[in-house]
Amino acid sequence: MINWIKWLVVGAIALLAVVAAVAYTTLYLSLPRLEGNSSTYHVAQPTQLSRDSLGHAVINAEGILDAAYALGFAHAQDRFFQMDLQRRAASGNLSDWVGKAALEIDKNARFHQFEQRAQAVFDNLPSKQQELLIRYSHGVNEALNEFTTLPFEYIAAGVEITQWRPTDSILVIYSMYLDLQGGQVNLDLARTALKDTFGEEIYRFITQPSHYQAALDGSELPLSDAPVPEYPNILSQANDTVSVTHINQNRYSYDGTELPDIGSNNYAVSGELTATGAGLLANDMHLSLRVPIIWYRAQLNYSEAGENISVTGVSLPGLPGIVVGTNGHIAWGFTNANLDNVDWVALNSDTPTTTVTQTIPLPGTYNESADSESADHASAGHEFTMEMSEFGPVKTINGKRYALNWVAHHDFAANLAIVDFGRVKTVDDALLIARKIAIPTQNLVVVDSKGSGAWTPGGAVLNREKASYTAISEEQMRNNTPQPAVSLPVVKNPSSKRIWTANARVISAEDLPRLGDGGYALGARGQQIRERLFEKDRFTETDFYAIQLDNHAQFLIPWHNLLSGLLTMHNVEFKPDLSYLNTWGACACEDSVGYTLVKHFRREVVQMLFGEILSTLDKQGVQSRSLLRGIEPATWQLIHNQPNSWLPHGTGTFDELLVDAYRRAKNKLLDKYSPLEANMDTLRWGSVNKLKVKHPFSAQIPFFGDMLNMDEVEGFGDTYMPAVQSTGFGASQRFFASPGHLEKAILTLPGGQSGHPLSEFFTAGFNDYATQAATPLLPGEPIYSRTFYKKEEE
Repeated sequence: MINWIKWLVVGAIALLAVVAAVAYTTLYLSLPRLEGNSSTYHVAQPTQLSRDSLGHAVINAEGILDAAYALGFAHAQDRFFQMDLQRRAASGNLSDWVGKAALEIDKNARFHQFEQRAQAVFDNLPSKQQELLIRYSHGVNEALNEFTTLPFEYIAAGVEITQWRPTDSILVIYSMYLDLQGGQVNLDLARTALKDTFGEEIYRFITQPSHYQAALDGSELPLSDAPVPEYPNILSQANDTVSVTHINQNRYSYDGTELPDIGSNNYAVSGELTATGAGLLANDMHLSLRVPIIWYRAQLNYSEAGENISVTGVSLPGLPGIVVGTNGHIAWGFTNANLDNVDWVALNSDTPTTTVTQTIPLPGTYNESADSESADHASAGHEFTMEMSEFGPVKTINGKRYALNWVAHHDFAANLAIVDFGRVKTVDDALLIARKIAIPTQNLVVVDSKGSGAWTPGGAVLNREKASYTAISEEQMRNNTPQPAVSLPVVKNPSSKRIWTANARVISAEDLPRLGDGGYALGARGQQIRERLFEKDRFTETDFYAIQLDNHAQFLIPWHNLLSGLLTMHNVEFKPDLSYLNTWGACACEDSVGYTLVKHFRREVVQMLFGEILSTLDKQGVQSRSLLRGIEPATWQLIHNQPNSWLPHGTGTFDELLVDAYRRAKNKLLDKYSPLEANMDTLRWGSVNKLKVKHPFSAQIPFFGDMLNMDEVEGFGDTYMPAVQSTGFGASQRFFASPGHLEKAILTLPGGQSGHPLSEFFTAGFNDYATQAATPLLPGEPIYSRTFYKKEEE
């Protein structure tokens, strides 16, 4: 019996060993070939693709078209899974991979009909940009053809790789529209529902301006002097017919997690504030962090019009060219501008619409976009039906129909003009290029080697005499034919010698009626960056790095003071809590329990005050959480004025409400992080906000899934401060460059170049990010190299 059990165990171990060996061999065979020579019809001259010890792709080509081919080849070797995810996310084809769990995501994407729009955009591109996308796609597909074994993601999902089309690169741009401007689409609809449901007074109260304003010209919007409105009658009347318990549950159960003050930071100083006389730029774009990371290190070296060009920075797999970087003469970076680029059009009751029906492929069904030759083998997926009007796709909210006019829906929404930054030498020339760029609207900050610096909106902007925040009429829409704006503001070499943007309002108060508010960040982060820039008169790359890592809790200090005062009045119950608050450090620091308590106290207060209002909107089919980004002034007005009508039933005073909010916040935290011991030491901010950069498939792969993730990192930042970080969100790159002095330039990324877990580049560079070290921007000596030669026509 014992021998039988022993041999059973040995056999099981042997079987596991065989399975592991087969899995390893399969993975190993899918590693790309990084060395050698190749011949192709798709380069005009010999083109070299090298990689250094970080996997930094260095391309040496005769012209930009050959460089695009080699970049496509490199992207496909290291990141095709990421590219595929982005085109699927934009076209509404994720369900084909992951099944019904992604249906709602796909329906949302197909509402915008990006697959069809991508072809129209491509057809309208200049011929040079079309050829760039064609050459790039040839590079991608020739790299795919080299795979002897499919990458593990495709084996795990049980799907085949489909070839890359030039229009798929347009879909990648659309995926960034969904990521960067999708919130605008939700915000205008939420504003409309708020106003229609609760009236003008409540609408103005919840959407009022705050004192957190940091526009570049110093202009400020007037703060509201209107009295606090009564709690909405529609809710008060409804509450008269239900129990107190049910009413309070409505308030307390709202689970609309507040949109963090997210986006990105970029800032710059002119040459008067640097030792070299050149401008200095910092850029850290805040995005969701996952494996593989979004950005890809690349240097493109090529000739154009007889001039040698070298552009270094981050590229976006799926697109040719450098998105953020430097050519040695200029350096540029982006943050989300949040200008208003959305109109919801309230349709008349008799306005005709048409019905569009599509089939969303599910696993095992045919994907219409993949391969026209297989059309005869189509099988049924999920049928998706939507309404279309002359103004755009239609949604119905509370029985009313609204059509969406979004800049992303127009032919002028996307192009590749950004590649022209490669040949620019001055800020003035960069500003001319900025007028041609068509991407989701960004705050472009650019500096040059001569010491100049400038800001301007870069990207596609709707031209309107007046921006809209809630739905407009059909008549208003007909009088405002969609076209790109041609007159956009510029701030060049300001007298302060400093420029900053952080997703809040950068434009002047004078420009606001025309360019609008598409969901600005509150402004606290922008103010804090501005203050740091005025603390010194000389800056280096290291000084700029310190600003990106600034986790001082300036925004939460009033909340800390409020909470400390409340708990002091209940000293017996909260004596241990007060000790944590007294040592909170006024920072989102790893060891601060007090920071965790203050942050979650604020969140609970907001939910108790506004939860029922927002839940009512959610039930109408809108996403009310988009309204929370600007909720701060209304919240403090209620705290200061303490109107009885806003108190939950059964609560006698605002002090009771606030103390109850703290108890609830604390109990939720302990239930989550220490359910048995109720140990408050477990609420250290570094643990609660631990950074976890994960592969989307890691949770589905038993035993080995964790090997796909980066090491977890103690949380050190948060929202409403320059060092933005949550558990899966943060600086997607840390970039610092002074044109003409790139030997000191820095580019630190939260992961490696390759998405292949057996690649030596899978985690290369992540440790620098985790330890807040400075990774050089410029590539090192090459350790691998491939050369592509032109194949002669047969």
